Amino acid sequence: MTSPLQTATARLVVPVTERDHSIGPADAPVTIVEYGDYQCPFCARAHPIVGELLRRREDTVRFVYRHFPLTNLHPFAEMAAEAAEAAGAQRRFWPMHDWLFDHQDELDAATILAGAEAVGLDAEAIAGAIRSRQYLDKVRSDFVGGVHSGVNGTPTFFINGVRHDGGYSLEELEFAVDAAAVDAEA
Repeated sequence: MTSPLQTATARLVVPVTERDHSIGPADAPVTIVEYGDYQCPFCARAHPIVGELLRRREDTVRFVYRHFPLTNLHPFAEMAAEAAEAAGAQRRFWPMHDWLFDHQDELDAATILAGAEAVGLDAEAIAGAIRSRQYLDKVRSDFVGGVHSGVNGTPTFFINGVRHDGGYSLEELEFAVDAAAVDAEA
């Protein structure tokens, strides 16, 4: 028996809001939401592909990143997500996001704080936010929203609210985005 969370038509339960981190035009015909984990090697492989997709479809795609730290597999994923949220409070979410993926094999408490400094953040403020768990509710809220939307691994992409169950090669994502853009215009 197939779980209702694993159907081919799983939908995004939590709509995109101003609480989310997004890049690209707010009125883009296609919105991609990725649920990811900063220590997931598959997410790290998808990261430059998403970047290239955004470059190629800059007027077509708005990209949203949500946290889905798999803490049983990746011990620093939740801390990295909290650091990204703290960076977002300083309007540096995307530079921190990129740094975390670029250095995912090195992540621990010290390197996460070094990353904050590397992208121009106050590392002590980031450390304080992590110690106080200031952004943990946001990270866990993303996670729970993902579970309710049928996310069971990372990366998981939703394109215009529908889970993308295909691959995440550039060609596959371009095809899915182009099809969603045509549907949005219809």
